[in-house]
Amino acid sequence: MAPKKAKKKATEANSNVFNMFEQSQIQEFKEAFTIMDQNRDGFIDKNDLRDTYAALGRLNVGNDELDEMVKEASGPINFTIFLTMFGEKLKGTDPEETILNAFKIFDPEGTGIIKGDEIKYHLMSQADKFTEAEINQMFENFPLDVAGNLDYKNLCYVITHGEDKEQEE
Repeated sequence: MAPKKAKKKATEANSNVFNMFEQSQIQEFKEAFTIMDQNRDGFIDKNDLRDTYAALGRLNVGNDELDEMVKEASGPINFTIFLTMFGEKLKGTDPEETILNAFKIFDPEGTGIIKGDEIKYHLMSQADKFTEAEINQMFENFPLDVAGNLDYKNLCYVITHGEDKEQEE
């Protein structure tokens, strides 16, 4: 491919990423990028990542782990690359049906709800265990109903579509 064509193709790919998100989402990503760009040079590098982790209280991040993160990018991580990486990650989200099927394991009657205590127990004791703070954050964003149940069908919809069904209608 001729250099002009390659440059044009890269520009087209990068400009499309801005169409994947709403303006408010892009602004949120920009704020996150600015926070992570610790030295304010317009790029996120290994030192910026190390400083970001340190600001979050994790001081023992290894060079190998940081190198792996930086390698995920197709080049130096400016805002457009950063946004593209998020777009690729979000595009890889499981389909709604797959997530629903995972929840249905805990809902053999197919009611669309799971007891809050039950989901909390499983999330804190299985595989990638959630912390109490993560559980509380989930329940803040997806409150239990008056009977203490989680509407997992709505949760799955929000995970895959980004907004509450009731807010759309």
